[in-house]
Amino acid sequence: MFNNTFQSGFLSILYSIGSKPLHHWDKQVRNGHIKRVTDNDIQSLVLEVEGTNVSTTYITCPADPNKTLGIRLPIMVMIIKNLKKYFTFEIQVLDDKNVRRRFRASDYHITTRVKPFICTMPMRLEEGWNQIQFNMSDFTRRAYGTNYVETLRVQIHANCRIRRVYFSDRLYSDDELPAEFKLYLSAQNKAKQ
Repeated sequence: MFNNTFQSGFLSILYSIGSKPLHHWDKQVRNGHIKRVTDNDIQSLVLEVEGTNVSTTYITCPADPNKTLGIRLPIMVMIIKNLKKYFTFEIQVLDDKNVRRRFRASDYHITTRVKPFICTMPMRLEEGWNQIQFNMSDFTRRAYGTNYVETLRVQIHANCRIRRVYFSDRLYSDDELPAEFKLYLSAQNKAKQ
């Protein structure tokens, strides 16, 4: 999808406020829903992915299973709201040995397990909104001893609310982020903190 796109800085693949946030995504829903809702904490439209089973309700990008993202930026950032239910996401990458590897992070795994083609790892979410930063270059090197080449596919499973999913060339501090990539909590929530 983005193979022939100049990639530096930031590359967004999902923005909940856009006119068609799931334009490049495929949706799978069984015993759940995927819909846009207004989140009271941030007073904004967000994408809600909810289901009774995390494995049967998810969104995946790109929508076409025969295509790949072709994103070479090593950092994936997701702005996600913890719904206090099981949640998982999966990223498929290509390494310099031309092997497709998957990384699956979830809040119900207890230990990290590295198998030849998949690495599963635990993730802890804070209450409310979280910014998940995933350094594919670092994870690929640590889990497999190979170098990250590009991201092929992203899959986000139930249960969460999504504000934005984007890739960047490095980790940015909050001060360096463009305004539209920041998460603004409403004034009433800031007063509570």
